[in-house]
Amino acid sequence: MSTAPVVAPPSSSASRKADPAAPTVTDPALVRRAVKAAALGNAMEWFDFGIYSYLAVTLGKVFFPSGDPTAQLLSAFGAFAAAFLVRPLGGMVFGPLGDRVGRQKVLALTMIMMAAGTLAIGLIPSYATIGVGAPILLLAARMVQGFSTGGEYAGASTFIAEYAPDKRRGFLGSWLEFGTLAGYIAGAGLVTLMTALLSSEDLLSWGWRVPFLIAGPMGVIGLYLRTRLEETPAFAAEVEKAESDRPKVPLREMVTGQWRALLLCVGLVLVFNVTDYMLLSYMPSYLTGELGYDTTHGLLVVLGVMVLMMVVQPFAGALTDRVGRRPVIAAGCAGFLLLSVPALLLIREGSLLAVALGMAALGLLLVCFTASMPSALPALFPTRVRYGSLSIGFNVSVSLFGGTTPLVVTALIGATGDVMMPAYYMMAAAVIGGFAVWRMAESAGRPLPGSAPSLEAAGTR
Repeated sequence: MSTAPVVAPPSSSASRKADPAAPTVTDPALVRRAVKAAALGNAMEWFDFGIYSYLAVTLGKVFFPSGDPTAQLLSAFGAFAAAFLVRPLGGMVFGPLGDRVGRQKVLALTMIMMAAGTLAIGLIPSYATIGVGAPILLLAARMVQGFSTGGEYAGASTFIAEYAPDKRRGFLGSWLEFGTLAGYIAGAGLVTLMTALLSSEDLLSWGWRVPFLIAGPMGVIGLYLRTRLEETPAFAAEVEKAESDRPKVPLREMVTGQWRALLLCVGLVLVFNVTDYMLLSYMPSYLTGELGYDTTHGLLVVLGVMVLMMVVQPFAGALTDRVGRRPVIAAGCAGFLLLSVPALLLIREGSLLAVALGMAALGLLLVCFTASMPSALPALFPTRVRYGSLSIGFNVSVSLFGGTTPLVVTALIGATGDVMMPAYYMMAAAVIGGFAVWRMAESAGRPLPGSAPSLEAAGTR
């Protein structure tokens, strides 16, 4: 006997109570709003990442005036790295909270905290004004950002995955990483523009504040979008099954009860983030330090690669719905294993064309992950613990492997003298990612674990 579908949003609790396993027919307008709201938060996170990375030299002079440029830069990046240290803690707080009180509420809270942290940096007085209090306040703002980010990616990918119809989850999820690229390009591009338009004195005295202050209006827009959303159909059904508005999910169940899925998550996130941070964070420094490119040229090459990735991203997401997540992720792992050395040799050849081709090859391989992970990772866990388990696995892997990539590769080059170390590091990550892909189940076109089937309303494409 067939089961009558439930139309999302799940405003009718009676329908859910009558048959919580009934398929959900998605509301296209609501799905679009959910994707926009989730992607904007990711864009904001990487907008901050872009402006902080490319203002690091200026921020070192403003907050850490030691007289030694290297010490200033290291101090500025030390404050930047502090955010990675608290990300797992944020994941352990916001993830379980999202499984208890709802995805929408927690994502609204992380948006407020991210915007507040970024805005605060733009308002902190300089070291010359308040002394040692300035770097302390900078560190505090960075830790607020890192703590909130611990609940952002897992929550945003969960939110989109639970709203999306099963057959379009890959395409809709790919817009989350589209937001990442857009935010990074906007942040880095704004810094490049201001550096070109302002004198060094103006940039040092007031210009550096402008990009951070923009976070305020962005946060208000993002918060407005997120507070207008209904809770996801999957979480609403879980509430009905629990016969409570606060499902009880022990932290132990999120870890020990999901240890196999957590290991797969760590492996997938490792290859995703090692290659991501290698390309978007480390390569500009590699181009400048190893190949002698000036900073602006190195940045423009990376920005061009990101624009290319943005163009390809939605098409690659749609491809994962047709052929599956596993083949696309496996292709990315195989590509990095086989092509990392040739791509880096191209980059080291030095001409602009060779550098662009090598970087573009790595960028297109990275799209295999950026287009797949937002839909593949939430499908590793059942609805009851999805937000919490994914937050823990994702942030532990990012903190240990992704965020440390530039530092570890720089140290390896210094210790071995082998300038091909970035390629070897990506190849090692690809092997680990390939093993994780081999062990994971295909999720394309199928309901999320613990959730009812999600169907697309007829005639909405």
